[in-house]
Amino acid sequence: MIRKKTAPLDLNELIKSLYLLMKPRVMSLVIFTCAVGFLTSNSDTNTLDAMISIAFVSIGAGAAGCLNMWYESDLDALMTRTCLRPIPTGKINRKQALIFGIALSFISVIALNYFSNLLSASLLLFTIFFYLFVYTIWLKRKTPQNIVIGGVAGALPPVIGWTIATNAISLEPLAYFLIIFFWTPSHFWALSLYKADDYKKAKIPMLPLTDGIEKTKLYIFVYSLLMLPVIIFPYLIGFSGFVYLVPAIILTVYYNIICYDLYKYKKNKFDLKKAKKVFGYSILYLFLIFVLFLIDSLFLTNYTF
Repeated sequence: MIRKKTAPLDLNELIKSLYLLMKPRVMSLVIFTCAVGFLTSNSDTNTLDAMISIAFVSIGAGAAGCLNMWYESDLDALMTRTCLRPIPTGKINRKQALIFGIALSFISVIALNYFSNLLSASLLLFTIFFYLFVYTIWLKRKTPQNIVIGGVAGALPPVIGWTIATNAISLEPLAYFLIIFFWTPSHFWALSLYKADDYKKAKIPMLPLTDGIEKTKLYIFVYSLLMLPVIIFPYLIGFSGFVYLVPAIILTVYYNIICYDLYKYKKNKFDLKKAKKVFGYSILYLFLIFVLFLIDSLFLTNYTF
């Protein structure tokens, strides 16, 4: 049940609540992946314009998060993971969240077009639109494939970073897109295993509820295996060298191992520690993969065998 606001917020509390509406942890990931996409393009784009552009991409991601919270405030109030968000706690009402989200959307897209280019702004607009209308409104309450298809939105920030630098799309940013897209299901399904009760209360058709624990564990393992060819792809197209490839494969094989360890546990059951281990490592894994791209591009461009 959503708690009613009992007293006006002071300015600091209001700013904090608006900031939390933007999903700051997601924004930080967007800033990082977008920056890597930009930096690995070897562009001579003005640094200040690039930094401003990346900041507006992050604000666009915050707008999408805000609109997501606006639409899902009824579900957020039911789940322990989200019940302390600004709208369920009554610190911000739905109308305020909607206005704030729309305003951020317009500002971020228009500003990105001004400081960067139309292609980048169009991709950002598409990302916001996709996350709100396709994932949040259409897919999330209707299909257990919500995470798979919805992963498109989360996979676009490094592509936008690349287009900020080049004003073009090529195979190289596609590699970034594929990595995040195929990483997303195993990451979120591991979370959904030990948060299944939350999703059940909110009537969200996550995989453990619709297909059972055993299939969820299997799909987590399968998607972790799919990361191997996806990780190798950048090397095959000449986008990265061995300095990226070798540690990336090692990180991926370890991911395969812990996902298999989760899968082989008792049939139709899962070990809480193993599920949390997969979820926690998946975050570190994605971060390290992008760090490897950065190292390979910035310092070892001509390092070949």
